Amino acid sequence: MVCGGFACSKNALCALNVVYMLVGLLLIGVAAWAKGLGLVSSIHIIGGVIAVGVFLLLIAVAGLVGAVNHHQVLLFFYMIILGLVFIFQFGISCSCLAINLSKQTDIINASWRVMSNKTRNELERSFDCCGLFNLTTLDQQDYAFCTAICKSRSPSCQMCGEKFLRHSDEALKILGGVGLFFSFTEILGVWLAMRFRNQKDPRANPSAFL
Repeated sequence: MVCGGFACSKNALCALNVVYMLVGLLLIGVAAWAKGLGLVSSIHIIGGVIAVGVFLLLIAVAGLVGAVNHHQVLLFFYMIILGLVFIFQFGISCSCLAINLSKQTDIINASWRVMSNKTRNELERSFDCCGLFNLTTLDQQDYAFCTAICKSRSPSCQMCGEKFLRHSDEALKILGGVGLFFSFTEILGVWLAMRFRNQKDPRANPSAFL
């Protein structure tokens, strides 16, 4: 049987949906890691990435079931929803890549100001750093009352803002790059599902293929 046949289309669609499941898990994992920073969670776009990852994971499972069973209705809704996921994921990925260091710095500064002293101390101990960027009197006060381990080892600790920026920038680049690359493969998924849906299952009428 040639590669354009029913079996080949079915296998290709199944393999593509397995890839979508892995991408969905990757997006959820990286976004959850970024959200766990506390400060990065204030970037609302991280929540959008998690939503995209969950939807992609669910639609991949539906597509896999539809491909295995050649389920016409399931494949139809799979095409529609995957097309919508492509649009949303493309926009979210571009937004992740568009957030520069200056914007990230503003977000981190704004989040740090509204935190309680207890939360700041927990972050300082967790990341082993003191203060934010040491640009204001509040930063200097945070540094003075810092209880991170680095304070006992060295007269000067790395500023927390530098670590937060590095983590947030890495997370946004990974999410944006991975999301943008695989969003284009979702167009392939829609086309492949449409093609497979219109093909005849040889198991339904074996005599027609003799």
